[in-house]
Formats: sequence, structure tokens, C-alpha cells
Amino acid sequence: MNGLKNAGGALVARLALFGERLQTQLHAHPRRIAAAVAAVLMTGGSAAFAVASLGPDPADLPVRTLTESVASLADGHELSELTDLQSFSLYRSETTRPSDTAETLLQRLGIADPQAAAYLRADDQVRQNVLGRAGRLVSAETTPDQQLLKLTVRWAPDEDGTFRRLVVERKDGRLATRIETGKLTASPRLAGGVIRSTFFAATDAADIPDSVAMQMADIFQGEVDFRRSLRKGDRFAVVYESLEADGEPLRAGRVLSAEFHNDGKTSQALWFQENGQKGAYYTLDGKSKRQAYLNFPVEFSRISSGFAMRLHPIQKTWRAHLGTDFAAPTGTKVRTVGDGVVSFAGVQNGYGNVIFVDHANNHTTVYAHLSRIDVRKGQHVDQGDTIGAVGQTGWATGPHLHFEFRVNGQQQDPLTIAQATDAARPISKAARPAFDKLAAQMRVELNAGEQLFTTASAR
Repeated sequence: MNGLKNAGGALVARLALFGERLQTQLHAHPRRIAAAVAAVLMTGGSAAFAVASLGPDPADLPVRTLTESVASLADGHELSELTDLQSFSLYRSETTRPSDTAETLLQRLGIADPQAAAYLRADDQVRQNVLGRAGRLVSAETTPDQQLLKLTVRWAPDEDGTFRRLVVERKDGRLATRIETGKLTASPRLAGGVIRSTFFAATDAADIPDSVAMQMADIFQGEVDFRRSLRKGDRFAVVYESLEADGEPLRAGRVLSAEFHNDGKTSQALWFQENGQKGAYYTLDGKSKRQAYLNFPVEFSRISSGFAMRLHPIQKTWRAHLGTDFAAPTGTKVRTVGDGVVSFAGVQNGYGNVIFVDHANNHTTVYAHLSRIDVRKGQHVDQGDTIGAVGQTGWATGPHLHFEFRVNGQQQDPLTIAQATDAARPISKAARPAFDKLAAQMRVELNAGEQLFTTASAR
């Protein structure tokens, strides 16, 4: 230790001598030194902005080399005494892929540890929750020689405000696994974009999550026809929740406010919830935006067969198709388009696994060919609740949802049903000051977002 102190003292003394000589050079050649410093600063910042040269070209200036010998801090000490200076960890992050094996995941994390790979292959918790699972956040702590110290995987399986944390950690030379539960935290995110082709292409370009884009389509479905009325140059801004685990974003939550400019018309929405009541979207002046029914029972899908005459894919005869088919992968969530009560949930002829939901005014919706059913007869469901998943049961040649809308028992085209505003409860007088305060805050955020993202897209 005394040797290290003596070496450190010698180093400080020589640095002081170097400082005195540098100060002498600065007094003798102030302009040259200033020009050299400016050149270094401009070169280092060229990636961010350009700066005009205010002095002579540094290449034309004379160069003088100062050489000083410095005693090694290790003089008189074995390297083994300094190993604690090399004890540090490396951290890396990745996202799981459906094709992941233990080896491919560790390789992307920069880990070369056969023992860890063998452990991950054999561990039941890792096989069930990590390998082959897509989109789960992985962080790893390793030694400098690429040995695994700790592997942490986070995901949010349900919409209950919690997340799971799987931890594989090395202790006393052995690896062990544990699963923990944590609480998600929500923070607001501001995003926006400009329409160049389609709405979903614009949200993809702006890195807006698909779930947020779908919420916006639902919120503005009564005012904006996202399939037919969009114009190039239409713009939008949105504030939404980012749900985070240990400071890392896992998924998007609810849209808090949104604004859409379509063909010269501006539409705005704000989420507001009074104490003890169900929340809903309102215009910024307090009018309800809730619609009686959602346009689409499946998120992120395309219409594969409309409400029209068609050649039946199995019977090979021309007949009326009394519903709308939404093509989507097996397992895609199916949601009810409106509030109602499940009147049937089971297997029925060519429908396969099917759910019937009765709504007000003698309206009924039908969801067929499901791979699973998540509700039971007599259960009350709210608009947007998940009731099952897309499948290929019954008379189906591929995975899709067959959706029907019936009025007094007669099938109607779901895409032409009038989207009347629902009779949502208006904002009470007691809650109005809180609503107005929130609306004013959201106006400021949406205006800032619109200006920011419109300017960025014009570059």
C-alpha cells in the first residue's frame, strides 16, 4: 500500500510539472492553443452539427511533442494484488424470438458459457417461459470472459398491472432459477406522425405500438374512415401509457388522449374516469365519444370475405355469405364489439366453436370458428372484452373469424351498421373542474406533439 501511495505521489508531482510547462506554452502562444482547442471541439461535434472555422487550419500549426516518463503504479507489486481492479461485470439486453434455443439466445447476448447453455436447456421454467417465446425482454450480466452471472427475463402475461420476472443466477459456482412477480409502472409517452399511405404504415414508421394504433382506430371510428377517407398529409398525435418493469418498457397501455387531422377536420379524444365509475373517452369539451359497437371484433386483421354472394369454399356452390370473415392467425384474440350477455357458448354445426352475444334493441353478434371459448352462457361482457380466440373449427378452410351482426334475428352487413353514439353518462358537475384541468393539459401536450412530429416528418 505504501508503494502505491509513493507511486501516486510521484504521478501527481509530474502532472503538476506538466501543467506548469503547458501554462508557459499558453502564455507564449495563446492564439495557436485556442485554435487547436477549437479544432478539437469542432471535430468531436461534427456528428451533431456543423460549425464554421474561426481560426487557421490546425494542420498548418507547428507541433511540439512533450514526453514525460511516469512510474508504474504496479512497481514493487505483484499483478495478483491488483486483480480487484479487473473485477467488473458486463451488461447486455435482447428480446426473445420464437425460434430461440439456449445457444442462439446466449450467442446474441455475447455469452460463451457451455455450462449455462446446458442449464437453460434442462431447466423447466426456462423452457416454458423463455425459449420459443417471442418479444420477452432479456438482460444479462456476465464476467469479462463471457461467463453468465445473471440472466433476467421480464414479461407481462395479463392485464392485471403486474409482470413476471424470471431470474437465472450463479451463486457459489452453481446456477439457480426463480420466478418473481412485480408491479408495472405507467408513464406517459407522446408520439405522432403523418399519413403517407395508410394509417398503420404511419404508426409503424413512428414506432407506435400496434395496440395503441388499434385503440386510436376504435376511438375515432365514428369520425374517420380509416379504410377510405384518409388523405396524404393527414396527421395525428397521441399520448399513451408505457407500462414498465424495473424501468424497462414492456408493453403499451391505454391511450390517454389523441388528436387526428383528416381532410381538414380535427377530431380529439380524452380518457377520463370519475371516482367509482367506468372510464370513457370524451371530446376535449366534454362530449362522450363512446359508440354502441366497435367496427372490428379482431385486432390487426384483414377482411377475407365480405357480406355478399360468394362461391362457398367447401360446398362449391354460389350462396349468400351472411357475415364478414376476418383472416388472422390461430390464437388471435377475439373481442366483443358491444356490451351484452352471452346467450350461447359452445359447438354448433358449421360454426364450430361459436359465441352468441345479445345486446340491446334485439341486436345479436356471432363469433364463429373459434379455437377456444373464454366465456360462458349468461355471462355479462363489456365492449372490448376478450371472449375467445381465432381458430379453424367447423366448416373453415383456414384460420379466421366469421362475424355476424343480427337485428331481430336477421343478418345485416356488420360494416354498414349505423354507429350511433351510446348513451354514456355525461360528466357530473362535481367532476367538471377536474376534467377541464386535464383537458387543458392535454391540449398543450397534443399541440406540442403535433408541431414536433409534423416538423420532423417534413425534414
